[in-house]
Amino acid sequence: MTQVATIEEAVQPTKGKLGLAFILVIFSYILAGGAAFGIGYALTDLMHPIWITLIADIGATIVIFIFSVIFNNVSFYDPYWSIQPLIIVVYWVFLPEAANANPIRQAIIIGVVSFYVIRLTLNWIRGWKGLKHEDWRYVKFRKEQPKLFWFIAFTGLEMMPTLIVFLSCLALYPALVLSDSSINALDIIGLVIAVGAILVEFVADEQMKIFLKMNEDKNEVMSLGLWKYSRHPNYFGEVSFWWGLFFFALAANLAWWWTVSGPIAMVILFIFISIPMLENKQLAKRPKYENYKSKVSMFIPWFPRK
Repeated sequence: MTQVATIEEAVQPTKGKLGLAFILVIFSYILAGGAAFGIGYALTDLMHPIWITLIADIGATIVIFIFSVIFNNVSFYDPYWSIQPLIIVVYWVFLPEAANANPIRQAIIIGVVSFYVIRLTLNWIRGWKGLKHEDWRYVKFRKEQPKLFWFIAFTGLEMMPTLIVFLSCLALYPALVLSDSSINALDIIGLVIAVGAILVEFVADEQMKIFLKMNEDKNEVMSLGLWKYSRHPNYFGEVSFWWGLFFFALAANLAWWWTVSGPIAMVILFIFISIPMLENKQLAKRPKYENYKSKVSMFIPWFPRK
């Protein structure tokens, strides 16, 4: 999932240990990719490509989970959120059925998803601090549910995000594989929303990084830039990106309207799980956050209340 840096996460590991950690992560993803490829190859001609994608996706997630257990670090999974969409897109584009799809629409989608993947993955690389570091949410579950932690890690922290991203990517299948229709207004709307969402998320993340680096008061609350209009502008950007992709499904074939279930699932994930967890943490650590919360929109950017 997208990360929000905290002041408590300021300690950097040695370069040697960090380099080894990245090598292990890369190795785990190579194995996960190999597992997904093997599953896909074995199931070719046996079932629909969407079902093949889902099963391969689950298989790759299991591989990453095994590494999480071996190294006792669930943050092995963190890059999966950003890498998964591009792997799915590339697989679908190279399906034989995709040969007659509109190549311009395919190119636009590949470009947009690549932009998203590169941006989010680089953001993770900049923020991850090695095998001794784990996202605060995972640490929280370790402390509160020690006996159930690995069950929660597998089902809720790794498999659930995998399934939600897969569900959200379904909107791209008709656009990449089935449709030879011309580029239309819905494609343009999808492109504008998706690219705009990536830029919003990028700006919000950069503003927060600058704030955390320059601010010496740990109790201070970020309320500048985009954070003046939304308490979670980076999450707003993330969710908006998936809504943008949904418009490509509509542009290709209105019969695929049901893929709206993907972005709806994203809204539910962030509004009812991610944001409440983060806000409870902020309220407990920063007394000023209550006042900030009373004035600034939770999600959709809007003018602050006086």
